Amino acid sequence: MHKVSDVKMGQDILRINRHIASENRELFDRHGITVFNVMGAIGSGKTCLIEHAIEMLKGEYRIACIAGDVVASYDSERMARHGVPVIPVSTGKECHLDAHFVEHALEDVDLASFDVLFIENVGNLICPADFDLGEHAKVVVVSVSEGDDIVLKHPVIFKTADLTVVNKVDIAPYVGASAEKMHKDAVSCGSSSVILTSCRKGEGLASWVSFLRSVIKGT
Repeated sequence: MHKVSDVKMGQDILRINRHIASENRELFDRHGITVFNVMGAIGSGKTCLIEHAIEMLKGEYRIACIAGDVVASYDSERMARHGVPVIPVSTGKECHLDAHFVEHALEDVDLASFDVLFIENVGNLICPADFDLGEHAKVVVVSVSEGDDIVLKHPVIFKTADLTVVNKVDIAPYVGASAEKMHKDAVSCGSSSVILTSCRKGEGLASWVSFLRSVIKGT
């Protein structure tokens, strides 16, 4: 038997991050910007969902994006094709965005030029859970291709999720996964709301955008 220990992250790091996140939030509120922190594993469909959101909302709101990744240029180029400003943030060895990354990303940006900001976090279901960015809503995206036990394996990130998106439901029968189980697991972990989507088939995208609109109108 191996001994299992709990390793706690230094409180100073989290305290400082919370302070910067609070400053980011005040900045966003002052400029009337609604911010979504979109988290999820690599390949879950975060970028695709953001692309659909841009297309469905850009007639109503001025949109900008931050694309965070170890190498951010790939996803930022995809988002930029939709005619919105995108700030690529390459995190190097870091496995998540933190409030400091976001703070610096906005230094040379005209905050009066947009109403909605999508932040695509680094593909990871662990580290981003601990780091607020100053967002108004946290979105966690999981794909049925990750297996229908993925939620229960990573419960922490779902506890604070304002929305969990179970994506790629059209391929569930082919990968032996139950989207309904993932929905139930996300609720049991504390996620405030859960929707099922398929970017390829267009399923659930109206519900995705309806959630975004409700947050924008509520801020």
